[in-house]
Amino acid sequence: MDLDANSLLAGMLVSSIGFVLFVYGKKQSRFPQLVVGLVLMVYPYFIPSPLLMFGIAVCLLALLWLGVRAGY
Repeated sequence: MDLDANSLLAGMLVSSIGFVLFVYGKKQSRFPQLVVGLVLMVYPYFIPSPLLMFGIAVCLLALLWLGVRAGY
């Protein structure tokens, strides 16, 4: 893992969003939010680039939004 300050801050931001989404999904018994929140909390440990980290987060959140709009 790269210990660059930008990577650490980006990972903390993405993981924080994932934690909030995970807690929301758990309290509301919403499986898609729970899973996406868990993925957002875990994957930043494996991605060294902040831009790639934010890109993956945006894609995951867009897929979640589309899934919720579709009724999942």
